[in-house]
Amino acid sequence: MEPRAIRRAIPPWAARALLSLLIGWTPARLRSAEPPGERTIVFFGDSLTAGYGLADPDTQSYPAQVQARIDAEHLRWRVVNAGVSGETSAGGLRRIDWVLRQRPDVFVLELGANDGLRGTATEATRANLQAIIDRVRSRYPEAKIVLAGMRMPQNMGPDYASAFRAIYPALAQKNAITLIPFLLDGVAARPDLNQPDGIHPTASGAAIIAGEVWKLIAPMIRDEH
Repeated sequence: MEPRAIRRAIPPWAARALLSLLIGWTPARLRSAEPPGERTIVFFGDSLTAGYGLADPDTQSYPAQVQARIDAEHLRWRVVNAGVSGETSAGGLRRIDWVLRQRPDVFVLELGANDGLRGTATEATRANLQAIIDRVRSRYPEAKIVLAGMRMPQNMGPDYASAFRAIYPALAQKNAITLIPFLLDGVAARPDLNQPDGIHPTASGAAIIAGEVWKLIAPMIRDEH
């Protein structure tokens, strides 16, 4: 079975620019072309999700590598990569309604790293992530939500790093959602698994992330198969 290319969510400005070229194209029309019974995992995040710096994000990003695992098991699920490089939790909150035009059966929320690198107040990051969770729950109460935890290095200050790290388990507990304790576990701070910027994983690093994410979401989607 040939791996399927994952769907990539297009931000509103890009959609408007394409409209004049793709007459008649609509998200609803895309959905109507999906095989009956196929379900959707939306990965909503920043450059870590988008696959920034990879030669071929459509096959090498961690969401794409999750899709490859899905295809290998012949499961009727598709992955939508709604990652935008540079995205903050505030930016994610602004675009979440557009992304939710397509129904997620599983929603993976990966945001906050850029907040931390900018020194955004942890209370603001927490509030934005909570608001995103609330929007998903309000629109699609049956959707399963997975929250990807992030951490900041100690050079951001030990108090800030500690407060930032605490955002994710607190939100997971409050909302009774699945937590990935640290998305970059086993990859962060390893030069052999990161690009020269020391932040973004290589394809090999993304494969490790995909494997850990798969361990958590595979039981969810197998149960629904």
